[in-house]
Amino acid sequence: IVDRIDDNKDGYLTTEELKNWIKRVQKRYIYENVAKVWKDYDLNKDDKIAWEEYKQATYGYYLEEFQDATDQHSFKKMLPRDERRFKTADLDGDLAATREEFTAFLHPEEFEHMKNIVVLETLEDIDKNEDGFVDQDEYIADMFANEEGGPEPDWVITEREQFSDFRDLNKDGKMDKEEIQHWILPQDYDHALAEARHLVYESDVDKDQKLTKEEVLDNWNMFVGSQATNYGEDLTRNHDE
Repeated sequence: IVDRIDDNKDGYLTTEELKNWIKRVQKRYIYENVAKVWKDYDLNKDDKIAWEEYKQATYGYYLEEFQDATDQHSFKKMLPRDERRFKTADLDGDLAATREEFTAFLHPEEFEHMKNIVVLETLEDIDKNEDGFVDQDEYIADMFANEEGGPEPDWVITEREQFSDFRDLNKDGKMDKEEIQHWILPQDYDHALAEARHLVYESDVDKDQKLTKEEVLDNWNMFVGSQATNYGEDLTRNHDE
């Protein structure tokens, strides 16, 4: 894997090479994931997945078989939500998704035109009082349920401070859609670059800002836990990039 990451074959891995590699691994994972489920949904084998095909494959059985009130309630909520996401991903509006459109439907966080949907779904998930905002208690409840009713752990107190200092940008005590987008899809944060910098920082023994193969192998456990090796999975697979 080190040899494959080393684009210019100079025997060193730079932050830039690692960043590009991590982006490639992430992309490959997404497209492999879509390929894996494609045949389950493309029932008429026309190389497109119509909304009706997806709906039937995902909900058909439940809509017919389950009359239980709680099941029906959750499916009635999920179905229109899926339909809204499908229609946003379906750029040409023909209600049939190409592979690229279906990829946007399954992995909306990776596509610019799907960002509003990601924000909207996050808001709907956390906004329990349905006022269209996420207040501090809703934000905390998404991460921590204080069932015993005792004192909150330190990390929860820190998260409350995070909410006040960094999440609630206009200081009105709640997050609107714009603030939620800033939180979950920050524009100035590149996940792959952050991961690459972290790997170099942790493994670069001689501090020359690049890694030799020896430095990587000496810190192999750091790489096995990283996206750079698909969390270790790529070490047991044979494939070309």
